[in-house]
Amino acid sequence: MAGQLSQDEKLQLITRNLQEVLGEEKLKHVLQEREVKVYWGTATTGKPHIAYFVPMSKIADFLKAGCEVTILFADLHAFLDNMKAPWELLELRVKYYEQVIKAMLESIGVPLDKLKFVKGTDFQLSREYTLDVYRLSSMVTEHDAKKAGAEVVKQVDHPLLSGLLYPGLQALDEEYLKCDAQFGGVDQRKIFTLAEKYLPSLGYAKRSHLMNRMVPGLTGAKMSSSEEESKIDLLDSAGDVKKKLKRAFCEPGNIENNGVLSFVQYVVFPLRGEFSIKRDPKWGGDKTYTVFEELEKDFAAESVHPGDLKASVEVSLNQLLDPIRKKFESPELRKLSNTAYPSKTKAAGKGAKAGAGGGGGGGGGDDDDLSPSRVDIRVGRIISVEKHPDADSLYLEKIDVGEAEPRTVVSGLVAFVSQEELQDRLVLVLCNLKPQKMRGIESQAMLLCASIEGEPRRVEPLDPPEGSSPGDRVFVEGYETGEPDERLNPKKKVWEKVQADLKISDECVAQWKDNQLMTKLGQITCKTLKGGNIS
Repeated sequence: MAGQLSQDEKLQLITRNLQEVLGEEKLKHVLQEREVKVYWGTATTGKPHIAYFVPMSKIADFLKAGCEVTILFADLHAFLDNMKAPWELLELRVKYYEQVIKAMLESIGVPLDKLKFVKGTDFQLSREYTLDVYRLSSMVTEHDAKKAGAEVVKQVDHPLLSGLLYPGLQALDEEYLKCDAQFGGVDQRKIFTLAEKYLPSLGYAKRSHLMNRMVPGLTGAKMSSSEEESKIDLLDSAGDVKKKLKRAFCEPGNIENNGVLSFVQYVVFPLRGEFSIKRDPKWGGDKTYTVFEELEKDFAAESVHPGDLKASVEVSLNQLLDPIRKKFESPELRKLSNTAYPSKTKAAGKGAKAGAGGGGGGGGGDDDDLSPSRVDIRVGRIISVEKHPDADSLYLEKIDVGEAEPRTVVSGLVAFVSQEELQDRLVLVLCNLKPQKMRGIESQAMLLCASIEGEPRRVEPLDPPEGSSPGDRVFVEGYETGEPDERLNPKKKVWEKVQADLKISDECVAQWKDNQLMTKLGQITCKTLKGGNIS
């Protein structure tokens, strides 16, 4: 097919549905002489999810346009990015990525024989590449390196040197993979511009850069491997797909940050060329769209109901996922999935903590290890609340935190929240502090609240996402693999040090160092106290 296309038609296929193209004239020049060589890299960190179908559909476009396409499994990058992939799991995760991405490509009809698959450490450990890393590090400032990786590399107050190396290595990959263009998400734009700036300084050509839009997750924010409920895993069952789509953000008439609509736009239409809404005749009957903008217009006008959209997306999605699920029914691939992504291991907990604080060590160890995963925060339900018998300013609460017996919690909320407001409500509870007696009664946990100092002081309990249950774990995005300490050592003041970076954003979302506090169902929030503290 590609041989029958004109240069303009090839360029249109290469650039369609992209948010931005840097160096389009260069691509036109290459097309006058030969086919374009494109590379797409993916760091082998968390499990790929359905948003990966967006780059897969673009890879299909590249192949239709006659491009030579290389897929890079960036295992070294996965380790450099704050050790998101422990060194001992790198090889296993590369194997998992290779199997699952090949299964994705097969499910959308992409011929694998026209693709080249490369592992990063196959060439990134060579003498020549290593020398170029040193040459590049003598030119790139710490400021430029940190700025380049700001939207890709995990950001912490005291970054590891590995994260500063990451953008430079990605730039060098363009030369060592001999591509004309690198393809990636628009979140990598700063890395692309770093490559354009510095590769010529090493005597290498400046490449073109092709950038996909970032697809919203099911909760409305960016789809993330670390936010379980924002994504649908490629191996999720049909039942899991139904449940996650049912909870997905899809407000009637709202086309902004709508992950369900975005999936139709950037996956279904490029692959299928059409999308069908199945619905009861009394609501207009079935309708097939051949142009996404018509579907978007009907949804905005509320002539397409969110329930019908979700049900139709569910059908399309399961058609894509069924071949992948079937392939991973084999005992070998099930074992690979389980060993590459162990559910809870000491190694995973240690890796997450070392990445956060730069120290290392297991649960309850190093004083400098300030990973928020050490703190045991859970969703609780207040099953009873009464005034403390010996203190008018204190409440005495019984809170179900998912254990056999409720915990007794003493809180100073009398001046801020009524008993009626607290009764039977869901709250956040810090469960691994040392119990303390408060006016003669032992408090076995701490109820977490947002607060703003001033006259008067304002305080309100934090809110778990709708549908939460007692015992649901609360984690900081990016630190979900670590194990909490059995009990925090009060002499180490771990809670006090973690608490210092807890805050409420301007959107009323609870954060630790700009990373969201989450449960499996979504964000932790408060009702009104923008910019407040958490205590």
